[in-house]
Amino acid sequence: MTELRVAKGKKVVEVDLSTADRPPNEDLVKLMVSRWGKLRAPTMKVGTTLVVGFNRDMLAAVFGTDAR
Repeated sequence: MTELRVAKGKKVVEVDLSTADRPPNEDLVKLMVSRWGKLRAPTMKVGTTLVVGFNRDMLAAVFGTDAR
């Protein structure tokens, strides 16, 4: 995987995993896990992108569709 996109409410966090200065694994796990300790849903791998959480605009961008 080369990219991580995490939806947190209306905010979307995008992380380039292919760079040397990417965040440590502990920080990435904190992004992907909810405050209750469970993996955010939905979680899917689309090509080389890991998509975590629900945000209509983010999913539309990942799948190349209209957000309506």
